[in-house]
Amino acid sequence: MPGNKQKEREAVPFPARRHSAADTCRRLLLIVLASVIMAANIQSFVDAGGLFPGGFNGLTLLIQRSAQRFAGIALPFTLINLLLNAIPAVISFKLIGRRFTLYSCLVILLSSVLTDLIPSVPITHDVLLVCIFGGIFNGLAISLCLIAGATSGGTDFISVALSERLGVDAWNYIFMGNCAMLAVAGLLFGWDAALYSIIFQFASTQIVHRLDMRFKRTTLFIISNRAVEVYERIKDTTHHGATLFRGTGLYNGEERDMIYSVIAGDQVKQITRAVREIDPKAFINILKTDHVAGNFYRKPHD
Repeated sequence: MPGNKQKEREAVPFPARRHSAADTCRRLLLIVLASVIMAANIQSFVDAGGLFPGGFNGLTLLIQRSAQRFAGIALPFTLINLLLNAIPAVISFKLIGRRFTLYSCLVILLSSVLTDLIPSVPITHDVLLVCIFGGIFNGLAISLCLIAGATSGGTDFISVALSERLGVDAWNYIFMGNCAMLAVAGLLFGWDAALYSIIFQFASTQIVHRLDMRFKRTTLFIISNRAVEVYERIKDTTHHGATLFRGTGLYNGEERDMIYSVIAGDQVKQITRAVREIDPKAFINILKTDHVAGNFYRKPHD
């Protein structure tokens, strides 16, 4: 059996990330876009269907509608949402990072104010269409926040914190928690709205689950005659290690090198492009990895 040489190294922190003006502008643009989509979605699809979108936005609507129905008090969306997000924001500041939390607070503030400012304009009154497309737009807004290095607040803070600490995709667990909140909404406002809201939340969760590549793992098998250069690029670009296997190509009997490495899902395109630059004839096999046990470096949010 051919010998193998392992090229692993202990994970050490990346050098401090440089936040250029272009990077800051990109993040702010994504945050504004996500906030507009989130607020418009609440005032169109969500409002038209009488839905509760889950998370702290849904909890805010639940409190707002409960106060209106049972006490005749009209509470502003902004005030309730900001108060509910205060404690999760403090937790995020301590566990995740200062910059991540500040950008998230900006999302919460913008989306809350815009929800109060944007008039209610129902696009359709078909409840099933409202659930599906409202959920898609909600998931898109959350995904844009994550790409920008922020969240929409509330349970998203919890999900990111769990993912950071445990290294798992926590969105489906948050979905189950939202279902519990929607059960309360069903008791107060009827089960039709609550059950439709679960469809809305499921659609939203699936969009986020597919678009959020940060906590997905991908295995690469790279056969190249320039293995050392390829490994150096993987190490410098992703901060992940690799294992070098030496073997024999059965087609022509030549000795070949194969690099085995596990990287984050959002790094695949960057690495495959880099490998092609180094060795245009390299053979790359990309496999989805469900779970990794052991040391795996995760790039910090801040």
